[in-house]
Amino acid sequence: MTRIQLAYPKIPDSKNCHHEQCIAFEKYDGTNLHWVWEVELGWYAFGTRRSRFDLDEMGIAEFNAAHPGLEAAPEIFKRDFASPLESIFRENEQYQCGEITVFAEFLGANSFAGMHQKDDRKQLVLFDVETEGGMVVPERFIQDFGKLNIARVIYRGKLTGKFMDDVRKGKYGVDEGVVCKGGRNANNLWMVKIKTDAYMQRLQQAFQDDWENYWE
Repeated sequence: MTRIQLAYPKIPDSKNCHHEQCIAFEKYDGTNLHWVWEVELGWYAFGTRRSRFDLDEMGIAEFNAAHPGLEAAPEIFKRDFASPLESIFRENEQYQCGEITVFAEFLGANSFAGMHQKDDRKQLVLFDVETEGGMVVPERFIQDFGKLNIARVIYRGKLTGKFMDDVRKGKYGVDEGVVCKGGRNANNLWMVKIKTDAYMQRLQQAFQDDWENYWE
């Protein structure tokens, strides 16, 4: 295992958000994992937001020992994502670069605040791809990866106060909330997360005084 800097950036809350055109994706209540592809090595590494392991038998065993409850993740990734993602990278000029990192949320039907039920059927939901030029912008992400199990698109349009209030009040049928993404290229890409009031109440009930550690 290697300790790394934060593999995926911390998404700001909506206090100082951009009131611009965006695409809002469902935010899933699971564990953020990343997977690293290199043009010569193929898929060679994976891990959490702060740790990285070799994507081989020994590395997977180390990952399983370090992160109990996430053991199904490597097999799901190899089964559902590894080959189709590599095909996209090799066939599309945009992805002709040395290294690419993809990000997916690991969860089951009853996952909550990063904790997973052993008997749940688990899945990975792809939500971002990062090349050497930065994160793939949302419209391109949908276009290139939409045939895979990607985060559900909830809304397209201007990020308004009404939309944010409607998300919080549960009008869009999401459990935890949404992530709004905007910008035309990697240099001006922005992201904002909005969580539901119902999810906040669940956190308060489960963690009492420590609930804000799991919030925005």
